[in-house]
Amino acid sequence: MPYDQLGAGGSLGGAPAPSRNDGRALRRLLDELGRLPGIGPKSAQRIAYHILGSDAEEARRLARAILDVKQQVHFCPVCFSYATRERCDVCEDPSRDQTSICVVSEPRDVTAIERTGAFHGLYHVLGGVISPMDKIGPEQLHVRELLSRLADGTVTEVILATNPDVEGETTATYLSRTIKPLGVHVTRLASGLPVGGDLEYADEVTLGRAIEARREL
Repeated sequence: MPYDQLGAGGSLGGAPAPSRNDGRALRRLLDELGRLPGIGPKSAQRIAYHILGSDAEEARRLARAILDVKQQVHFCPVCFSYATRERCDVCEDPSRDQTSICVVSEPRDVTAIERTGAFHGLYHVLGGVISPMDKIGPEQLHVRELLSRLADGTVTEVILATNPDVEGETTATYLSRTIKPLGVHVTRLASGLPVGGDLEYADEVTLGRAIEARREL
């Protein structure tokens, strides 16, 4: 299912009729840009003025790309990452290691791990993390679907790659306790000092985890 049905108007090939000119077109654009994560008022102004300075075709390409992604991208029914076909590219790839699943919170985490080129298995996106404050428990996440993927014994390792914060650790602990009785090896991403970082600037938690995750050279 698409994330959002567009309704009348469709794609920009037959673009909707422009709204009545009420003198607030620029203000509306600035407001919408300002709602994007990481975009403050100054960034919104720079983007808006760039769009105003571009030709009409460039603006149409941008608008068309936004509409297309809303119409054509959906959740993969297997791993719940983003997909443009029936299943996502990873699930469709027979060369991926079928014995290993990396569990992440959001689809964007899949992209981050794929950029490393270090993991060649499958993924499972939970769709969030356990957060009692937000009334999000395991029932609101794709935990049941993960357990179903482990049922046939093909998967021998589950890598828990949730963020190293309170909610991420709570989620990882819950999943570990749930999965281990199934006889599946459960691992957690190591956390510690960043490459190029200085010890004197590391906080106690990060430095402590770096010591616990030390390895032999």
